[in-house]
Amino acid sequence: MNHPIYQPPFTLKNGFLMTVYAALRASRTWEKNINLPEPPYQEVVFLGAGGIPIYGIVAIPKNPRGTIVSTYGITGTLDNQWFLRLWGRKAFAAGYAVVLFDWRAHGKTAELSPTLTSDGLYEGEDFVRIAAQSKQIGCPTPFWFTGYSLGGQLALWGIKTAQTVHQWGADLDLKDSDIAGGAVICPSLDSIRSLSYLMQHSWGKYLERAITKELKKLARNLYQHHPNDIDPEAIKRANSIWGFDHELVIERLGFKSVEDYYQASSGLQLIPQLSKPTLILYAEDDPLFDPTIIPDLKAASDQNSAINLVSTNYGGHVGYISSKVCQNQFNDPDRWWAWNRILDWFDQQEQQLEIGDQKLVEFR
Repeated sequence: MNHPIYQPPFTLKNGFLMTVYAALRASRTWEKNINLPEPPYQEVVFLGAGGIPIYGIVAIPKNPRGTIVSTYGITGTLDNQWFLRLWGRKAFAAGYAVVLFDWRAHGKTAELSPTLTSDGLYEGEDFVRIAAQSKQIGCPTPFWFTGYSLGGQLALWGIKTAQTVHQWGADLDLKDSDIAGGAVICPSLDSIRSLSYLMQHSWGKYLERAITKELKKLARNLYQHHPNDIDPEAIKRANSIWGFDHELVIERLGFKSVEDYYQASSGLQLIPQLSKPTLILYAEDDPLFDPTIIPDLKAASDQNSAINLVSTNYGGHVGYISSKVCQNQFNDPDRWWAWNRILDWFDQQEQQLEIGDQKLVEFR
């Protein structure tokens, strides 16, 4: 029996075109392509690793089945990250409590603290502490960590950090088993290779410049709110993604070079270390990431039974807009293929958890 595979509309069978379409077109029309209301979010300020305040929004449905904690990619805010807000609607409608947050140096979190990004080194603990505090205000277990792009890397760090919460989280009312696992879309896995790859292509340079522009805007926002903590001259010198981390990030984290920082925070190195169920959706035509990462990701995933890697020919960078035929094959309610697969996978995982719990009861 042939199982259906992801298929985009014919005109989007190109990773760069899918990525640009998602960013420029789908971002403006997404609400017309989802028939679900915005959840009734409440604002919350969490305390992350090191006591850093982190702004988030929380919505809890009646009789919630679990909780999803999620954030977005390298730039943006909760106010403008439509793909995350879309996910919040779908997850809430599926019966999950939803916790979305502005990660370090982003959005309203940047207004609360001058702390810069660490690409997972501290954000992993942020995820876990946010889950613990969400549990205190009524969000139920199990918790699932999700994210996309660089936010996917952060979620992977969250899953890894949750595995040892019994060792470092004595102040948290959280058990290791409260965090069930996670799911990520097109996660950043190897910044060294991918940034070099981007700079070798004309379209890649365009994407890199666009991201750098947003990073400089992020840095200027930090300076506006915390002028004594951010060097405006460093912002002027940060004329690339690499330059942003060199000028503003690595010294605060104690790294001597950007290369050392990227190696330490790499998502690829986490794959063999994850023991909680983790779904990775990865488009092989993603124009932001070096294609040489793909065989390494497949090899690492094959050797770890906790990893469910779904590698697709198409999808672009966090696009995954499906064709009508594809929607019908998967019996999806809308065009948002990746989020639909994650919800399906959560269903499967929770059924397995219930079976495991029942067997444990019968054994006792």
